[in-house]
Amino acid sequence: MDFRLTEDQRALKRGVRELLDRRFGREALRAAVDGGGVLDRELWRELGDAGFFALRLPEEEGGVGLGLPEAVLLFEEAGRVLLPGPLIATHLAAGAVPGAAEGVVVVTAVDESGLVEWLEAADVVEGDASGAVPVRSVDPLTPLHRAPGSGRCAHPFRPAERLPTTGTATVSLLTAAEQLGSAARTTELAVSYARTREQFGQPIGGFQAVKHLCAQMLVRTEVARVAVYAAAVTGDPVEIAGARLLADEAAVGCARDCLQVYGGMGFTWEADVHLHLKRAWVRAERGLSGAAAEELVASSL
Repeated sequence: MDFRLTEDQRALKRGVRELLDRRFGREALRAAVDGGGVLDRELWRELGDAGFFALRLPEEEGGVGLGLPEAVLLFEEAGRVLLPGPLIATHLAAGAVPGAAEGVVVVTAVDESGLVEWLEAADVVEGDASGAVPVRSVDPLTPLHRAPGSGRCAHPFRPAERLPTTGTATVSLLTAAEQLGSAARTTELAVSYARTREQFGQPIGGFQAVKHLCAQMLVRTEVARVAVYAAAVTGDPVEIAGARLLADEAAVGCARDCLQVYGGMGFTWEADVHLHLKRAWVRAERGLSGAAAEELVASSL
């Protein structure tokens, strides 16, 4: 089986990156943070026009007619720029909720842990969010609510015969893709900073300890990339669970190592590194928990 991207897939990835660089660059990211996490409806409609939400809908239903591997590429790019909003829920609702595919309607969902992202900004909520209360989110661009009576059990064991549903597996895979994009971006940021920041008369990238950190970040990211891309091709729930574990580890670990490369500068508000770490923490709580993913992989062996 050939896991290399086709020319069409590479072109899709380039096109999405160009769109997001133009429409949601660093200035837009900082403006969104300063704006208190208000969802940009115009950007949402532009994503709809570009086929972001309708990517996997059949062409006869007005969609693009592509599959999970292509969706993973889109969500990887979204994770790279920390694109805010309930992207996965709206993507999954395309074709089922009128207006979702076009980006006219914003859809959110109550996940397995009872968390609801962007509840107040959503037009449609999948699941019972009645009585949901706001909870403090570490990520300024991911407002959260929690539905009453929710919460993961202390021992979320899932035997092999109770693998995730297709929807849950897809949420986990697309979340893993976002985590992968974030890991790749913090690796880029660390390497760029190490090349330009000088100490003792030379770039800090010349020091062995910094070299090791950057190398570890690259390895984490590329191992996660292989797992995420392969799971997108096979669609196997157990492989998706494994990819999710690697992607969560890569996103959190690379953000932490990037902070180490930046030193104290990384903890300041004007740096973007801490935003990647906070988003990675929030994403890691979405849908399938790490403990449940571990049990899924273990029970399949």
